[in-house]
Amino acid sequence: MSDFKTWDLTRTALLTIDLQNDFIHSEGAYGRAGQSSADIAALPDRIAPLVSTLRAHGGHYISAQFTLVPDKDGEPLIAPHLKQLRPFLTKGDFDPSHLGHRLVETLFPADFVIEKVAYSAFYQTRLEYIMRAVGIEYLIVGGIVTNGGVASTLRDAHLRNIETLMLTDGCASFRKDVHDATLLSLGTVTQQMTCEDVLAILEEGA
Repeated sequence: MSDFKTWDLTRTALLTIDLQNDFIHSEGAYGRAGQSSADIAALPDRIAPLVSTLRAHGGHYISAQFTLVPDKDGEPLIAPHLKQLRPFLTKGDFDPSHLGHRLVETLFPADFVIEKVAYSAFYQTRLEYIMRAVGIEYLIVGGIVTNGGVASTLRDAHLRNIETLMLTDGCASFRKDVHDATLLSLGTVTQQMTCEDVLAILEEGA
């Protein structure tokens, strides 16, 4: 892995995972079900300065957003395991045509939006196409949850020889011990830094 300080910022994108209204907003799918987390709610404000600073240096911001594809009657196509884990999910939740699916206001709009139907932002999405088309070689990754979408995306990037940097406090899980264990397990897969340390390097123009 090359040192983050040597990255060409014009070929770098900040990629967030699932920072959507349905996960974070009090009136979103998870908020209505009482599935809230202070650690998760704090992420947009922590990540926003990195987005603006990276853009100022010619970089990009990509938002990967979990999607429940509606059928012809508008009912969501939900995988059986997810339906068991999250029985509160219902019609309209994570639907691309609804406000709940949208990136949270603090980070809106992204340069590119990736709709994804599973954990990884690479699985059956257009992410790699966009990266090639724009010339992106490096990814700074944050979002939710650390042990789910974030970890899966980082591992898939590693398999593709894409260099990544994980924001250790720019991602979160519903349990702190799970978050910490995931950081430890990903230590050989990705570089890891706090948002504050990354911002300092970005402000220097890397």
